[in-house]
Amino acid sequence: MYLDHLKTASFHQDGYVLLENVFTPQEVSILLKAVEGGSRVAETTRETTDAAGRPAKLAIWHELGEDIWTAVSTCPRIVNNIRILLGEEAAFFHGKVMLKEAKEGGAWEWHQDYGYWYNSGFMYPHLVSAFIALDECNIENGCLQVLKGSHHLGRLDHIKIGTQTCTDPPRIAQVEDKLERVQCEMSPGSVLFFHCNLLHTSAPNTSDKHRRSFIICYNALNNPQLSDNKSADLVPCPVSADDAILQYEQ
Repeated sequence: MYLDHLKTASFHQDGYVLLENVFTPQEVSILLKAVEGGSRVAETTRETTDAAGRPAKLAIWHELGEDIWTAVSTCPRIVNNIRILLGEEAAFFHGKVMLKEAKEGGAWEWHQDYGYWYNSGFMYPHLVSAFIALDECNIENGCLQVLKGSHHLGRLDHIKIGTQTCTDPPRIAQVEDKLERVQCEMSPGSVLFFHCNLLHTSAPNTSDKHRRSFIICYNALNNPQLSDNKSADLVPCPVSADDAILQYEQ
């Protein structure tokens, strides 16, 4: 549940690390009910299109509140591991539910998160994301794919493909045969922690199974945000009780 020295070293070498069974089946069930019937997801869902024009949907927000998504974002099983990976205190940046629905969920093209977070004014690539699988994630339903060690490339140029911000395709073509592509198959409740410069993508979901996930993004507390996009001073992410998710069971 918590990262040891070997897993932490693996993260810094590869740009990502997977922890299995971070959340229980009961907690995952509560989260899925919040995806399907909660107001936060319903009110913040937006749609982009991939290179083929297929819809790719997500719900995104930049503030903590008094709901189940805040309980997850402040869960010690997440926040303490983020602190370990950053090597310092973490600040909450944003949360997003990825809605890759059965038979219609579009692809996410190759990109680095810092490819566009740079334009939000973050001075250094000292940001880490926690990808929580809510459904089974496999090749058939468009699991996350990463290029192992690609965070060492630094920030690459990004362009628009469809309505997504994506890494320049000629550069991807040059590097992807030199780096190992990993299909990140995950069971519900598992968490993939990954560096903001890690190249990642996902194929469309042509299966009859949903592939929904919750991704929480954190910034190092000492990584200033320089641009006009800055909304507030950075503050340490609070840490909730370990069982806080359970209070939202209906």
